[in-house]
This record gives sequence, structure tokens and C-alpha cells, in this order.
Amino acid sequence: MVNYYLAVDIGASSGRHMLGHLENGRMAMEEVYRFENGLTEKDGELCWDFAELFSQIKNGMQKCRELGKIPVSMGIDTWGVDFVLLDSQNRVLGNTVGYRDSRTAGMDEKVFAVIPEKQLYARNGIQKQMFNTIYQLEAVKQKHPLYLEQAQTLLMTPDYFHYLLTGEKAAEYTIATTTQLVNAKTNDWDWELIDMLGFPKRIFQKMIQPGSLLGTLRKEVAEEVGFSCQVVAPASHDTASAVLAVPSNEDKVMYISSGTWSLMGVERPQADCSEESRQLNFSNEGGYDHRFRYLKNIMGLWMIQSLKKECGNEYSFAQLCSMAEKEKIASIVDCEDERFLAPRSMSLAIQDYCRETGQEVPATTAQLACVIYNSLAVCYKNNARKLEERTGVTYPALHIVGGGSNAEYLNRLTAKATQKTVYAGPGEGTAIGNIAVQMLFAGEFGNLQEARKCIFASNEIKTYPA
Repeated sequence: MVNYYLAVDIGASSGRHMLGHLENGRMAMEEVYRFENGLTEKDGELCWDFAELFSQIKNGMQKCRELGKIPVSMGIDTWGVDFVLLDSQNRVLGNTVGYRDSRTAGMDEKVFAVIPEKQLYARNGIQKQMFNTIYQLEAVKQKHPLYLEQAQTLLMTPDYFHYLLTGEKAAEYTIATTTQLVNAKTNDWDWELIDMLGFPKRIFQKMIQPGSLLGTLRKEVAEEVGFSCQVVAPASHDTASAVLAVPSNEDKVMYISSGTWSLMGVERPQADCSEESRQLNFSNEGGYDHRFRYLKNIMGLWMIQSLKKECGNEYSFAQLCSMAEKEKIASIVDCEDERFLAPRSMSLAIQDYCRETGQEVPATTAQLACVIYNSLAVCYKNNARKLEERTGVTYPALHIVGGGSNAEYLNRLTAKATQKTVYAGPGEGTAIGNIAVQMLFAGEFGNLQEARKCIFASNEIKTYPA
């Protein structure tokens, strides 16, 4: 009898249901369902449709039943920082606002008036980004104080979906660290900081680690999807799952989890909450087995996704790569500039940047794609150098996991720019990492090293020499 494990991996632009099982010592993966996701404007705010997403989660589970492949367990991972507030009746308070909304403008100043930025970083080591949960909560406190008064529960996005499946409320550690409210020394909520900021302590749930059993499906969910199974919390932050799936057991590995965002970093046993690290804007996000993902959050393929959408999806990503490769334009933009976070037009934002900096202005879709890919490669080169300087380690290779590992042109540019051998794959790194945690819980693997060895043997890893 085959033991199937279900990963529901939801990104900012799409979600997928991936079934995994072990076959002759290898991890076999199968996509069974895929659905769209995105932000839409509601009451002047950019919001997620969580009700629709939960319907899609159940639709994919029904697909598993139709295929006759019932999972023994399942787990959900998503992007970070976003959350819901629930009242005493477990109803969502307000809109399910997404991280690209502008409600956090000026909220950093409100927070820093209570605790200076240096002191905040010294406590949690999290990269300052205007959309972090800490600033979103401050926006709720300033603009909708009644919500915080009525709130009994805060749940991060994957925690909320796990709650809808099981009825159990918990705060999975890796996703919780993206709030900027977790202490890097205790690996728990920073209760003193939460008090200082005036956020109600009661809303923060008990912290659990990846690989924790949340329970089984609620009766009504089981009846709707046609089966019951265990729900095991994976590394619920999609990047944490992707990093777990980096197919290497070397002690010193540099990675890029490449998707809508490019998360570039290394794994470390302790957080670096120094002032030098803060100045470089590196983050110490929680990982599996209390490891820290010491990384930089880079705008990533969001820029090329936006360009593709602006073209009416006329070109595939592979076509955009091919078109870009034929261009000679040398203009470079700063992929970490906040102007590229949520522009009304990515094309215009890139053109304006090039014009302002005295560079050739890209005029065609191919030229725009070329500028994006080359700019990302330069950004990777710069951050690789900073990582090496900060850690005192020279990394000869760079592992790229996630959907962006399929961008061959970008992989070649990255190898050339960083002067490192690039190992690309697996493409479904996040779902693989999610399933690996479930398999570790089930005893299919004895430890993380065994899991990574299996992941390496089970996937085609492409090599791009420096």
C-alpha cells in the first residue's frame, strides 16, 4: 500500500496540490490540482480572497479522492507576513488585506517611536520591510482600533487554513518569524515587545515547530472532500519549505529560493542580530530544526511576472527568456528599490528608473525582459558578496530551487555574474520541502540529512558552470 502525502503550496500568484510518495527509495511527485491567486481591490485596499482560496484547497483535496490517492497527511505553506484577526465567534474582522497594500505607509515611524530600529533588529534580526506583520498590525491599531479590541485570535495565512481544516489554532514557528515579533534567542513570541507596542497578548497563539501534528480534518470538511487524514504543520512559510528542499548536505550552502520573490541566503545555527547585519538589511528567518535562514529578500521574478501580465500573457516565461537573450541592452535597475513593489505599470517603473539614471531606456518587451533578468543577476552577485563578507565563508556554488530554477537564461547570467557554479532544481522545491516534513513526521526519513539525500537522488539538478 502506497502512503501519499499532500502538500498544498499557495503562492502570491497561484496555488498547487502536489502528492508525494516514496517509490524505490525516491520521492515521486505528482501535481493533481492548480488554481489562480492574486490581490484584488476592495474598499480601497488590496485584499486576498481567503474564502475562495479555502474552496480551492478543498477542490484539490476532492481531486485526490477522485484519483483514488488518499493522503495519510497534508500540510499547507504560503507566503509570509499576512494574517487574519478573529473575534470571539471566530469571524474574520475587516478585510483580508495583502502585503502589497499601502496601509503600512508611515507605520515604521510609529513603531520606531516606541522602540528604535536598532533595538528592534537586535531582538529579532528580521529585515525591515514595510509590509512585515509588525507594521501591518500597527496600521490596524491606528486605522481600525476596534478590530484589535474585538480580536481574540491572530492567525498567519497557513495557520488560518490549518484552523479551517482542523479547528485547531496554533502559530507555526517559521511563518511566525516573518511577523518581526518573534525573539531570535527564545524562538518564541517577544512578549515584552508585543506589550510595548500595545498589541493584545491574547491574540498570539502557542508556537509550534514544523512537523507538529495539528489533528485530523473536521467532520464537515471530511464529508465534503470525501476522506479524512492527519494535518501536519510543515515549515509553513514557503521559503522555509523551499530551503529545506535544497538538495545538499554540505555544511556551507548558499541558496536562492526563486519565485515571485528571490530569497537568497545561507543556513546558520544562530541568528546574527548585529548592527552590521542590520545595515546590510539581512534577515534571520526561522527554519526547520531551529536553524536560521540568514537571507536577503529580493524583488525576484515578480518583475517578470508583472511584465508578462502587462503583455496580456501573450508570451510564456520561456519565450520571455528566449527574447531577452537576443537583446544587447546593458541597462541595470536596482531590484531592491521599493518602486518595483507594486507599481501600476512595471514597464513604466523600469523605464523611469533607466531614464532617471541616464541609461538606455528599454522600449520593447524583449528589452524590458533583458533588463529585468540582467538586473537580477547583478543583484544576486552583490548579495552573494555581502553574504560571504558577513559570514566569513566563500561559497563555491549556488543552489537555485523553486519555479525560478527553470529560467535557464537567468541561471546562466547568475553563474557568470557570481562566478559560482549554479545548481538549478528542484522546481517544486517548496512542495517537496513541505512533503519532506510530513515524511519525517511519519518516520519515512530518520533525519533531515536522509531527506535531503533522497531529494537529490529524486530530482534532475541542472548544472551551470561559473
